[in-house]
Amino acid sequence: EVQLAESGGGLVQAGGSLRLSCVASGLTIVDYAMGWFRQVPGKEREGIACISSSDGTTWYRDSVKGRFTISLDHDRDTAYLQMNSLKPEDAAIYYCAAVYKRPGAQCRTSDGMDYWGKGTLVTVSS
Repeated sequence: EVQLAESGGGLVQAGGSLRLSCVASGLTIVDYAMGWFRQVPGKEREGIACISSSDGTTWYRDSVKGRFTISLDHDRDTAYLQMNSLKPEDAAIYYCAAVYKRPGAQCRTSDGMDYWGKGTLVTVSS
């Protein structure tokens, strides 16, 4: 059984930082691209960042570029999202997701992902 478990969400002031973690079980992340998504109630889930475990190639949504950093710990099958300079508009439920590396696989949009975590809430106050 594949499970992705996010943690690290919480309440921070604007300008603060949080580090989200995603522990994968039932899969080895070296075979997957890992992504982070976020969703506000009533709106579509949007891709924030993703990383390829094979070469470390990353992608970031423009709105978080320079503030967020995605990384992997292969030994722990864990993906991280370091979020700095948080803004109120960053508040959302953040989801970890994984897609098996295969031709055509992508991790920028939610419809491309194979597995999902249950989410962790990030609240940013101003």
